[in-house]
Amino acid sequence: MDETVSDHSGKVSTTEQNRPKQLADEAELDVFRTEANVSLIEFYTNGCGICQSMEPVLGNVARELDLSVGLINPRDDPPLIERFNVQSVPLLVLFVDGEPVARREDGFMSGDELTVWVREETDRQL
Repeated sequence: MDETVSDHSGKVSTTEQNRPKQLADEAELDVFRTEANVSLIEFYTNGCGICQSMEPVLGNVARELDLSVGLINPRDDPPLIERFNVQSVPLLVLFVDGEPVARREDGFMSGDELTVWVREETDRQL
């Protein structure tokens, strides 16, 4: 779903909803994961090529499943490393009703594989 937005220049642009949202810290992550029934968070680090290649995949899956997707660098907020047991990146954590229900640390995943995983895991929870 796209919405049309007019900026200050008078030009009309289209913005995509359900784009991955950059999260700054643990507090922002906690708000983000509790605002949606189902959300997916990618823990990444700068310079991680696989992490960067996952971003467009995450965006496509977010739009396809109408899913809230967040991106967070745990190095920017070190308590996240221990809290979510981040041992490698990319780490994908799926939340249902604000609670972590599944995680993947398998490196790159195709959009189809990610979509199937999210659907299977949410079907188990809902």
